[in-house]
Amino acid sequence: MKYDVIIIGAGPAGYVAAIRAGQVGLKTALIEKKHVGGMCLNWGCVPTKAIIESGKFFRRLQKAEEFGISGIDQKKIVFDWEQATKRAGKIVNRLTKGIEYLLKKNGVDIIEGTAIINGKGSVSVNNRLIEGENIVIATGSYPIKVEGNVAAEDIVEIENLFSLKEIPTHLVLTGHGPTVAEMAQFFAFIGRKVTVLLSDDFIIHDCDRFLSEYLFKKLQSEKITFIKAQKIDSFEKGILNAAGEEIKCDLIINCNYRKAIVPDSKAELELTDDGFIKTDDNLQTSIEGIYAIGDVNGRSYLAHAASAQGIWVINHLKGIQNNLNLRLYPLNIYTSPEIAQIGHSQSELQEMGFEIKISEFPLTANAKALSEGNNEGLIRILSEPKYGQVLGVQIIAENATDLIAEASVYMQFEATVFDIAQTIHAHPTISEIFTEAGFDAFDKAIHK
Repeated sequence: MKYDVIIIGAGPAGYVAAIRAGQVGLKTALIEKKHVGGMCLNWGCVPTKAIIESGKFFRRLQKAEEFGISGIDQKKIVFDWEQATKRAGKIVNRLTKGIEYLLKKNGVDIIEGTAIINGKGSVSVNNRLIEGENIVIATGSYPIKVEGNVAAEDIVEIENLFSLKEIPTHLVLTGHGPTVAEMAQFFAFIGRKVTVLLSDDFIIHDCDRFLSEYLFKKLQSEKITFIKAQKIDSFEKGILNAAGEEIKCDLIINCNYRKAIVPDSKAELELTDDGFIKTDDNLQTSIEGIYAIGDVNGRSYLAHAASAQGIWVINHLKGIQNNLNLRLYPLNIYTSPEIAQIGHSQSELQEMGFEIKISEFPLTANAKALSEGNNEGLIRILSEPKYGQVLGVQIIAENATDLIAEASVYMQFEATVFDIAQTIHAHPTISEIFTEAGFDAFDKAIHK
């Protein structure tokens, strides 16, 4: 059977592309060697957020008396790791079944196995030849190995974290990015002693320095220790040595950045210097008719960016005009408070030669935030001072990862701070900070 499109990998890029392909009438094959939903659904974005929510709930119970709830014996409150992971597993199973149903509903053929690309329009799976007009590679990424003198069996990958029966007391996390920040705080919330090994001074490389520095100080205030170390020198009998420091360690968790999983191919795909598959503006590889989307092309490691690329590439193949801006996507960090950013950072804009107006509004002046007891944070809007065009938005708030969606719409339609200031928001809501920050661009915030 010949397909219109063969998609390799069923993560957020691949399965979304497959559903979209089915919607627009393309005969589609989706090849997956392990789990539908990929890393994000099975052991990444979704289950980690589920257990993080359990950790936040556990932390909030400790403040029950502040909200007028008495009778809770704090000494008897215990975090049940096994139950938390069971809850996460139920969520994963429900979503997996939903995706499988949607693939079937849209006529997608799911083929289990490892794909080998023979060349343009040809793929082999389990010694079976599959042909198609176009091939879309969506094979994702894998974590970079922990550097140093440490055995592989002493390191737990995020993929295997949820199979652990319990979490010991002293943890060492390696890496940069949202995952290490989120998991470090989660483990601190449930009473573990956490050390993070960083190879440089920044815990998050992709966000504005203002946000990264805030997060670093926030985690330090929660007794999370940071050590700058390029590698682990030794690990023996519960003691880890790195950068001249001796650290108590019962478990090492690898939260490193990721590298591309490039599929086996008899055709030579051009790669970037970092080992990702090189793509053009249409997400096409160096071979005509073969495309690469998601983590594997190195444009972003975020699931929502991968899904957007999946929709974009199928629209392109079908000849449907694309209005998606593949460079405009939010960066979310699910700590407490959450952190979110969209658009350019302050340093990027300065390097590009922009004059910038930074308007801010704190949650300490927001009625809903105070009512909820979650008043740590603020909004920052970076705009061009002459015409007021919004160039970037940054939010620190307990629900920042949801609030940033409003900023996404503003930026998608090239709104100005004038537009934001004139948008009426319900009271009391956290979203009122947008109106206030819009007015603050003219130094006229109402409640500041």
